[in-house]
Amino acid sequence: MPAWPAGAAVALTCATFSHAALGGASWFALDAVLLSAAVAIGALSLPRWRGGADALPQVSAAFLPILYIGLPIGALVAIREMRGPQGVFLLMLTVMVSDTAQYYTGRLFGRRPLAPAISPKKTIEGAVGGFVFGTLLLVIVGQWWLADVPVALRAALGAAIVALGIAGDLFESMLKRSAGVKDSSALIPGHGGVLDRIDALLFAAPVYYVVLKYV
Repeated sequence: MPAWPAGAAVALTCATFSHAALGGASWFALDAVLLSAAVAIGALSLPRWRGGADALPQVSAAFLPILYIGLPIGALVAIREMRGPQGVFLLMLTVMVSDTAQYYTGRLFGRRPLAPAISPKKTIEGAVGGFVFGTLLLVIVGQWWLADVPVALRAALGAAIVALGIAGDLFESMLKRSAGVKDSSALIPGHGGVLDRIDALLFAAPVYYVVLKYV
């Protein structure tokens, strides 16, 4: 499956979602984009198949970025328009503080592995540190940047962001281990690639968007 159709579908999904989320288009438009992308990817895969057992993995790998990258980045764009730069930065800051707390808490107190088959260095103790500091960050800083959100809801949202960030990190690690690669790309040497820098945000952004818009 060539990379450009999947990339084009991701960009179109991102633009359509953010446009619909801000009221500039109907949600029917997003449905149409997703269905059209699925049909196009399926059709484009036909001439390239040579009778092997790789048809399903190739089509799945081409369609996954639409949901995994296109929709979350579209949600980030919508958050930026709804809440301004500070709304997006608060999400990023929560994830960054949580990641840092997980690392140092895990180094100091980590004993029990969190997901040894996926990421042997992650520990339960590190995850607890991430929950504590990430949640506190959103509760405290949210007094200025999410002033209309009650404290209890900010605390629940902070905990949810941390949990989703951990899940997003593990999900990306699982994909790399399954593919037998160390880095997702070579664009950021020494950091595992671009996907490693945003994997937590990709899981956290949609829920953050839903809470800010509907809850």
